[in-house]
Amino acid sequence: MNPKSQEPKAAGTARPASDATREARLKAALKANMARRKAQAKARSGVRDGAETGDAQAGPPENE
Repeated sequence: MNPKSQEPKAAGTARPASDATREARLKAALKANMARRKAQAKARSGVRDGAETGDAQAGPPENE
């Protein structure tokens, strides 16, 4: 192994190209995460709304 690869890198030696790549990757991951959360929230509210309306109509039929 190369002994230089084991040395910790200083914080100020990061390359601008790698920073841009990292930022683009993080931006894409955040966008995907937000879309997934939005879909989950929409699904939960649909289930919740359906359960509320279903509960009001659900139950044994009344004998007349």
